[in-house]
Amino acid sequence: MTSLPTSESDLAPHAPLVARTVALSPADGTSLLALLPATSPRDTTSWVRRGDGLVGWGRTLSVTAHGAGRFAALESWWSEVSGSAVVRDEVDLPGTGPVAFGAISYAADSPSGATLVVPSVVVGRRGDRWWVTTTSTDALPPNVDPSVSTDAVAPGDVTFADGSLSPAEWAGAVAEAVTRIQAGALDKVVLARDLDVRTAAPIDVRWLLGRLAESYGSTWVFAVDGLVGATPEMLVRREKGLVTSRVLAGTIRRTGDDEHDLALAASLARSSKDLEEHEYAVRSVAEALAPHCSSMNVPEAPFVLHLSNVMHLATDVAGVLTDRTTSLALAASLHPSAAVCGTPTSVADGLISELEHMDRGRYAGPVGWIDASGDGEWGIALRSGAIHHEDDHRMSLYAGCGIVAGSVPEAEVAESDAKLIPMRDALTATTPRPERTP
Repeated sequence: MTSLPTSESDLAPHAPLVARTVALSPADGTSLLALLPATSPRDTTSWVRRGDGLVGWGRTLSVTAHGAGRFAALESWWSEVSGSAVVRDEVDLPGTGPVAFGAISYAADSPSGATLVVPSVVVGRRGDRWWVTTTSTDALPPNVDPSVSTDAVAPGDVTFADGSLSPAEWAGAVAEAVTRIQAGALDKVVLARDLDVRTAAPIDVRWLLGRLAESYGSTWVFAVDGLVGATPEMLVRREKGLVTSRVLAGTIRRTGDDEHDLALAASLARSSKDLEEHEYAVRSVAEALAPHCSSMNVPEAPFVLHLSNVMHLATDVAGVLTDRTTSLALAASLHPSAAVCGTPTSVADGLISELEHMDRGRYAGPVGWIDASGDGEWGIALRSGAIHHEDDHRMSLYAGCGIVAGSVPEAEVAESDAKLIPMRDALTATTPRPERTP
């Protein structure tokens, strides 16, 4: 399929992007997410972890591309936009100056496609440094007061329904995958399932972001073009020549009893099934980054990452960039990793198409941001949901599990249920549920 831009910003020539970044001194106790004003789900952007990151609103420019060349189309568009931009940057940090937020479909043939959005306003924080960037396509930047916002609105009554497959049907798909793996057709496949959500009130992205940040502070809380979630997995970060990636594969559900959870963490670290799944994922990331990096550091053993609802085997891979590859191009080289697809990639991807009976959309695809220098952060869109563009009372939630020869279908259903909890709770919670410290 040919990759073609489809946004209005590409149907006619536009004036060069004008971007201005200045330092900001917010009041004590201000949070990035609290600055977001009420706007449409598609025009609210976020990439926040432990209070640091970027939020944005409005839409100065955007582009959507489809097909196998969608990454390259976005890369070319951003190179042209950022390269011709008129920039005044008084802060000069990664994420200052013009920034584009992106969400990219898992599959090349997905109707969701891949989108980059340049917000009208971006507010950023890194430690005690704050800034605001305004963009426009004329000489006058938009007027903005980042200290003014309105309260997020709860979605009201929420109903959940099975998506493409019921839990029992999905367990059957897992069983079939295990049969194929045991027969030697492949080593691992990641199968996902979906839930359909309907809400009484229109879904306010800020409500979801706030609840996710309160409960899952160690994740990256994101929103781009109606895709919202809290991912624990950093696909790739590029910052001043250093490339890092956090790989998660191998999961166990927490019980809420700290002593029991420590025992479960120890069992996870010894589990041959989970270690095998994790090894495939780490190997796929290291092999994809190797052509672009030197001095690669790939730890021999994973550590256990504790989140509120689950624990994961995790490995941080790092390297020194040896070429000018951008963060978006690095994300393209890594997608899809074994953590969201399987091994071998082509066989696993074919089995996903056969057994899932759904379009993943932008679930399990790269989501994040890129600046004019090519630096940026791209996570994998996990623990997430997509607000329907045509109906902001509807949302699809997604969760997936890595399937290997030792997988048990009923256990995988339970794991997928655990991975759906963050978004389900964010939709229905009325009070914060702080994240436990492991």
